[in-house]
Amino acid sequence: MAGAKLDDIDRKILAELQADGRMTNVELARRVGISAPPCLRRVRALEELGYIRGYHADIDARALCFEVQVFAMVRLASQSERDLSAFEDLVRGWPLVRECHMLNGEIDFILKCVSPDLSTFQRFLTDNLTAAPNVASVKTSLVIRAGKDEPAVPFEIVEERVREAG
Repeated sequence: MAGAKLDDIDRKILAELQADGRMTNVELARRVGISAPPCLRRVRALEELGYIRGYHADIDARALCFEVQVFAMVRLASQSERDLSAFEDLVRGWPLVRECHMLNGEIDFILKCVSPDLSTFQRFLTDNLTAAPNVASVKTSLVIRAGKDEPAVPFEIVEERVREAG
């Protein structure tokens, strides 16, 4: 099912759950203007179709003493599909790396890393990341503060596009 085939209720359900994934089905149904049984059926269908991939808590990393956040820009020596996939597989095994995105341009990957302190990150950088096979160079930038941190989809844009298409 393509995004354009979602109806108003489905998009409202997704927006509400994105904002608060802990609400009860009864509360969700009230907010989107339908009764609870069809709301639950719609949520299950959205899960089965892959629109809803999971439910997560927004954990404050600093409250758990992860004081350091770093973006690492990685350039590989080879960009063959086999080497790109091998690097992604390797990254999946590194707990300090929370996100990994392949880019086009001079940098092949950007990694979002968290660490309890600089010395732990430095050990990871020297022992793992720069020592990894096929890594040609790594540039890092320490996050001073986050001016905005909004995961997921901007539903106001989704609704705007639906209005324009309709």
